[in-house]
Amino acid sequence: MRISEDSHSASSAGHDVGSTPTVHELLNEATEWLQYACGISELLAELVHESDGVDSRRMGLALEAIGKIARTGAHCTAQAHAMLHWERARAA
Repeated sequence: MRISEDSHSASSAGHDVGSTPTVHELLNEATEWLQYACGISELLAELVHESDGVDSRRMGLALEAIGKIARTGAHCTAQAHAMLHWERARAA
């Protein structure tokens, strides 16, 4: 089973409806998402090392979740980067 990709922007999760997050808020959110991905991957690595058998279905779901979390962090970073360049271009 694969985690479905939705069209909803994950970066809007921490913001009010209709508000545009700042570059600072997006970078903070990206950092948070990427820290979640690191924490989960470290936990899975520990479990694999300590376990005699691995439930491949659950491991697959967890790895897909890490991918989605990392993509969300990367999306926030890319959005912040674009906003920063747009703001600089407008100011010039």
